[in-house]
Amino acid sequence: MITLEEAIIMGTNAPRIHQRIIRKIMFGLTQMYEIEHSMQLEPLSETMLDESQTSPTPDIILLDNVLSVVPVIIEITQTTGTRGDKIKVQRLIDSDYYGIQEGFIYDYKRNEWHKYKRGVGDVLDKPSFCEAINLDLATLLSCFITDKTMPKP
Repeated sequence: MITLEEAIIMGTNAPRIHQRIIRKIMFGLTQMYEIEHSMQLEPLSETMLDESQTSPTPDIILLDNVLSVVPVIIEITQTTGTRGDKIKVQRLIDSDYYGIQEGFIYDYKRNEWHKYKRGVGDVLDKPSFCEAINLDLATLLSCFITDKTMPKP
């Protein structure tokens, strides 16, 4: 398991633009889950991976309530934080503590997606495509201006 010290080091990054992007992704995913019933994974933001102990809290998780695993995590960052979030996602997936299969990192300053997949490693082709829900996550941000702090009108 990940120690308390490691969880603290992984920390929280919550500037306004960061939270706006989380909200936008959560809105689309929640609509798919709650209203359309087009996916079986429940989207949750800033939620612990393991509720029984101190654990990392990715920006967004997709929870399989039947199997009690988190097959997908999403981190939102800006360019200077991308490297650290890539390491964090890779460690979480490779540790196999939580059942994570796909991890995504979105760099909002560069409008770039990065993906790490269990058993594959870095995915360079279509790095915003989530196989678990058959969705290109970038489409959830299609009406968002990434170089500004406000969404498009």
